[in-house]
Amino acid sequence: MIEFKLPSMGADMDEGTLLEWKVKPGDAVKKGQVVAIVDTSKAAVDIESWQEGTIDELLLEAGEKVPVGTTIATLLEPGEAPPATRPARRPLHEPGEPVAPRGAPTDADIPAPTARRKVSPAARKRAQQLHMALDSVTATGPDGAVTLEDVERTAATAGAAAGDRLAAMRRTIAAAMERSKREIPHYYVMETIPLGRMLMWLTAQNAKRSIEDRLLPAVPLIKAVALTLRRFPDLNGSWRDGEFRAAPCIHVGVAISLRHGGLVAPALLDADTKPLAQLMRELIDLTSRCRAGSLRSSELSEPTITVTSLGDQGSSEVLGIIYPPQVGLVGFGRIAERPWAENGGLKVMPTVTASLSADHRVTDGHRGARFLVELGETLQHPEELDP
Repeated sequence: MIEFKLPSMGADMDEGTLLEWKVKPGDAVKKGQVVAIVDTSKAAVDIESWQEGTIDELLLEAGEKVPVGTTIATLLEPGEAPPATRPARRPLHEPGEPVAPRGAPTDADIPAPTARRKVSPAARKRAQQLHMALDSVTATGPDGAVTLEDVERTAATAGAAAGDRLAAMRRTIAAAMERSKREIPHYYVMETIPLGRMLMWLTAQNAKRSIEDRLLPAVPLIKAVALTLRRFPDLNGSWRDGEFRAAPCIHVGVAISLRHGGLVAPALLDADTKPLAQLMRELIDLTSRCRAGSLRSSELSEPTITVTSLGDQGSSEVLGIIYPPQVGLVGFGRIAERPWAENGGLKVMPTVTASLSADHRVTDGHRGARFLVELGETLQHPEELDP
């Protein structure tokens, strides 16, 4: 018997609320299959099974909030029979609540008759302006009509809920960063890296691609970090139980800002092994799902290092705070043209200032500086990023 516990999806998650089960008792599940959707302070997260088995019991009801580590289901291992007796557990239904026998149709199985809702022209126009689904509006007008006041009231309620969620997210982020600065002895090193060769190569590559397949500069930067980490395994891993644990894979967490504020850093899994085009597609998908509030538990729980890239609108430098239990964070400032001395001459060169925030319990400044120097060297051979 396997106890399926609510996983931790980062240092800033202490609890979660079950939104929906995607399985039922008796279902066979595979490793990586989504079994539930859980709401955290940052997003609705698809919870994946970490191994194969058969669902034995579901121990949590939709709407219940529990701490990380709580057993929420049990699984039978392949070939294991259900137990003859079970310990007493809180039922998923209240005593006396009717429960449909297995296989019997439920209300969800029976299509309900639908009728076209009455909506005032002003209400319909305002809902379109707000991109609001009229099905979400409670009607109070004559004969059940949706009025302009109904739409405005729903919009105000949604805005207040979004504000509450943002405030909760800010508190969660603050708690995680406070823990990081309290527990991790940070050190910082920086290096200015010339990007002339990389950007010329990128321009030539993009000229061969359709508009939809073109690469952003952030993608070769992420790939270069991942490749360089192969030679610096002491920056790729976690600090747990008083010791450093090197990660067997390189999963790069990417800091993504949300439209209404806040930050999420899900992982590009196995970033050192994937072609740039695939990383680009995955980055677009991650960004889209982050901002829609839909992520997978593995994407939040498995980053082995984080990269933050400020883009064209950012500042020239960034010194990040390590996301525990990771031991490093790489930051890239804005790519900009700067004076550059080379071979006894002076010219204008596009450059980026790269920084490393690292855990002094695992590495020191000399080691961190060597990482940035080799990162810069990797970026001077962009053709090797995408063999």
